[in-house]
Amino acid sequence: MTDAHHEQPEQASPRQTVLLAAFEGWNDAGSAATTALTHLAEVWGAEKVTELDPEEFHDFQVNRPYISLDDDGKRSITWPTTTISVAQVGERKVVLVHGVEPSMRWRKYCEELLRVADELGVRTVITLGALLADVPHTRPIPMTATSDSVGLQSVLDIEANTYQGPTGIVGVLQHEAAERNLQSVSLWAAVPHYVANPPSPKATLAILTRVEEILGETVPMGELPDDAAAWQHGVDELASEDSEISEYVAQLEEAKDTAELPEASGDAIAREFERYLRRRDGGGKDSGPEKL
Repeated sequence: MTDAHHEQPEQASPRQTVLLAAFEGWNDAGSAATTALTHLAEVWGAEKVTELDPEEFHDFQVNRPYISLDDDGKRSITWPTTTISVAQVGERKVVLVHGVEPSMRWRKYCEELLRVADELGVRTVITLGALLADVPHTRPIPMTATSDSVGLQSVLDIEANTYQGPTGIVGVLQHEAAERNLQSVSLWAAVPHYVANPPSPKATLAILTRVEEILGETVPMGELPDDAAAWQHGVDELASEDSEISEYVAQLEEAKDTAELPEASGDAIAREFERYLRRRDGGGKDSGPEKL
């Protein structure tokens, strides 16, 4: 592991320090989750503080290093490592973890991550993920938010994590964080399985919108809304050229609309209106009650 004692914001944050993590691989359909994390690092001006040594955690025949040439013709190798960066967002410190799902030693990997998190004062771990699902590209991307923390379930109005079955590194990191008495939230976007190739800007936008709601901090979206609209238009055109796909999408739309009809609730409308007001006023912080 490289030196973790790089420059960090000196000002102690009165708002809770939060860690956001996303990992390439099984947990990252359409690269939606890692793209969301990269976007946050860019718009919040995050600075790398350390990285994990990939030699311990990766099979390089599974996740191969990438060799490239710079402008001067010098060759360099990029290894599938995990970087940890810090951003100061208003009065809150945010730790961003961007990695590739490791091939081995997952428990030690999580131990290393959470040790650095402890040094940086993290109190809440939020993992970002994306999965392929039977959902139509023409409807809002479904988002699932769960937590093992009873207090957060109440404050954020999210469900308990009841999933049972095979898990990825995000599930293991969530478990290990809870074992260390950290609060944790798991966010998942459902990506239409028939357009699985990255990028998936509509799913990335959905993840960032949910992060914005949970943290109560405005996330500048930049060109993402336009990219999401262009992506949907492109998939519309492709579907229109194939009658079977077009019919399949119509079936998904009908199923989705029927299932979510009760969801057009007053609470959902109120949340959307609050989001509109924050953006209209150019917000920095959420004008509503603090979430974390």
